Amino acid sequence: MPEIKVPVDEKFTINFTKNGGKFLYCVSHEEVSQSLMDIVDENNWQETPFYLFSKTLSPFCKAQNINYTHNCKESNVLFTSCEYLIAQNGSILISENQIGEMKLDQLPNNIIVYATTSQLLDSITDGLKQIKRIYKERIPGNITTLKNFKTEEETKEDFLSYGSSVKNLYLILLEDL
Repeated sequence: MPEIKVPVDEKFTINFTKNGGKFLYCVSHEEVSQSLMDIVDENNWQETPFYLFSKTLSPFCKAQNINYTHNCKESNVLFTSCEYLIAQNGSILISENQIGEMKLDQLPNNIIVYATTSQLLDSITDGLKQIKRIYKERIPGNITTLKNFKTEEETKEDFLSYGSSVKNLYLILLEDL
């Protein structure tokens, strides 16, 4: 029997949720705003400033009346974009454009990622090729993946997750294709 090829978006969703990520699919900017506010309400983060490394999401926070800071030590919630979403293992490819020189264990434990369906790729190799193509003049450093969203109790028996930093991660995915 020929191997059944699962669409990239479906493969990503399966692997991402298997990793413990929380996935919110949106078809409009209004739904994105509502999803973000639902996350804030669910976690009682009304008074918690979001850490923004990149200033690109600042207008979005202002429109939602969400306090934010550019100092990581002042928040336990990172609100960021990403380079790509990797279907192969349900991970999120990020670089210094999203986290600067910080390592994964230095990031806040709570992360909200805003991405679009056009950022879905099959493999990490595809993601690295796209980064090289887009950033021809200066390839960003600190390229890594977020891929472990289960609690430490859930990953205690899994030796493959040793040394990885567990995060409480929400993905707000906007349909843009």
